[in-house]
Amino acid sequence: MDTWDAGELYERYMGRWSRRLAPTFLAWLEAPPGARWLDVGCGTGALAAAVLGASHPALVVGIDPSEAFVAAARHGVPSATFEVGDAELLPYRDRSFDVCVSGISLNFVPDPARALDEMRRVTAPGGRIAAYVWDYAHGMEMLRAFWDAAVALDPAAAGLDEASRFPLCAEVALASAFRDAGLVEVEGRTLRIETRFASFDEYWAPFLGGQGPAPSYVASLPPARRADLEARLRARIVAGAGGEITMSARAWAAQGRVPA
Repeated sequence: MDTWDAGELYERYMGRWSRRLAPTFLAWLEAPPGARWLDVGCGTGALAAAVLGASHPALVVGIDPSEAFVAAARHGVPSATFEVGDAELLPYRDRSFDVCVSGISLNFVPDPARALDEMRRVTAPGGRIAAYVWDYAHGMEMLRAFWDAAVALDPAAAGLDEASRFPLCAEVALASAFRDAGLVEVEGRTLRIETRFASFDEYWAPFLGGQGPAPSYVASLPPARRADLEARLRARIVAGAGGEITMSARAWAAQGRVPA
């Protein structure tokens, strides 16, 4: 079971990479200034902070089911409003927002189609809905290396791999979900960053924090099996001359408009 109860630990594991990706996503989205924004699955506030810094919004509201993440977002992004809530049952009136976004979270909603329906409901006609998700199957190298090593040691781990769990996290599937939600002018884009680590220890440490699928799996292992997984990863990950590690991270993004 995925664990989401420590904002600082999540930030070290994945939040920092979402924070790096958010400006590229917003530059592609090109939302007009003065818009009312809703960030669904806001996590620790990475995307909301980027919206405030780059998009000149009228207001930014974030919602997430994790109380710990919402507390971290409130502390880190005091200019936005953050609430604990469910993406499948958004507590807002129809047409309350002009732009509704979701960063690295839509796939974790039990029913993404229902979440998109809710996002459409609370977005004004002509407003924009957009999201991005990691390409877990092929493009998120830091996780691909982890799960390939984990499955080699424990075939049962294959069912926990995000690539298996989240078919939404593919270019065609994400855009199709937007069209199925009744959005128009749907388009997609590939987003890329690099994840850089000064050493293997810096790469490995966030997996010990227990936040998210891979760290939750590590936390479930007895010490000897955890040590075996660490050793296998050390052997397979190629480091630079100074021990540094650079890996590619690709995400799929989609945006569409609510019909006028």
